[in-house]
Amino acid sequence: MSHEMDAREFQARLQRLDELLREVEESADPAAQARIREVVQALLDLHGAGLERILGHLAATGSAGTAALDACARDDVASGLLLLHGLHPLDLQARVIQALDEVRPRLRSHGGDVELMGVEDGVVRLRLVGNCHGCPSSTATMKGTIEEAVLARAPDATAIQVDGTTEAPGFTPDGRPLVVLNVL
Repeated sequence: MSHEMDAREFQARLQRLDELLREVEESADPAAQARIREVVQALLDLHGAGLERILGHLAATGSAGTAALDACARDDVASGLLLLHGLHPLDLQARVIQALDEVRPRLRSHGGDVELMGVEDGVVRLRLVGNCHGCPSSTATMKGTIEEAVLARAPDATAIQVDGTTEAPGFTPDGRPLVVLNVL
């Protein structure tokens, strides 16, 4: 019986894979570590080559293929897999724009909005606007909403800065990009 994997399960499986690989790195002898890295890389290369061919075949079919590629790019699991292999058809900025478009109705229900100021070297620069600007509880709500949406669509973002915050990008203890949301 097959079941459809959702984005959270996909992320959980990626995290588990990362944990397993770290355990191997810490416990196995150097020769075993090298062999395991080689096996993992061979699997990634094999799947990446196959996915690249599939994407090429879809693109060659015209508008139907383009629609299928767009659906894959918007699907959380397929998108994550394409990102893993460096094959996502949309760049970081386009994926951030998608994420912001998805959260705008919720932000507006709290009297606010968000503007994309730019994306450079993986750092997403945003500006909060509207009635939420400066309200701690509303800002916290917006922060959580924005962070979840952007990192779901653009996990390769290294940081999210709001209103020109100048703090350096970093990472949280669990390895996720640091989200800097100091509202000026």
